[in-house]
Amino acid sequence: MAKKPSFFDRLTGTQYEDNFDSFEEETPSHVEVKSAAQPAHTEVAHEEQGEAQLTVDVYQNEDEIVIRALVAGVRPDDLDVSITRDLVTIAGKRIEQKEVTEEDYVYRELFWGAFSRSIVLPAEIDVDAAIANEKHGLLTITLPKLTKDRQTKLKVKGT
Repeated sequence: MAKKPSFFDRLTGTQYEDNFDSFEEETPSHVEVKSAAQPAHTEVAHEEQGEAQLTVDVYQNEDEIVIRALVAGVRPDDLDVSITRDLVTIAGKRIEQKEVTEEDYVYRELFWGAFSRSIVLPAEIDVDAAIANEKHGLLTITLPKLTKDRQTKLKVKGT
């Protein structure tokens, strides 16, 4: 029975023979396998819609949250970045240039097609002050955090 390809298999276009049961059997005992799994609350998958999930790095400091993603091969105009105070969605599409026939490929590992990723943010952000830059295929989104401690005094006007 053929095994359903994993997300990674679909992303890279890798095809495996059905002559082994799992990755663990093929891993030498001296190799340490580390999981890169994220907490379930930090992402919303779009695989059900036939899109690949964009890989991202997300980090924060006291003032801002930064999201980085490799988007090589995608024009900045073809990227759609939607943000709310607590969610960022990045979507786009890599369009393959049909210069080579299928049978001429020796390796085929690059992903072509639609991708997206939604990230639940660890803090509320100032949507109007967010900045997105792309340089050499690296998308960097800088999201200033809202300061909840900030106070302001209101003058009460009489009627």
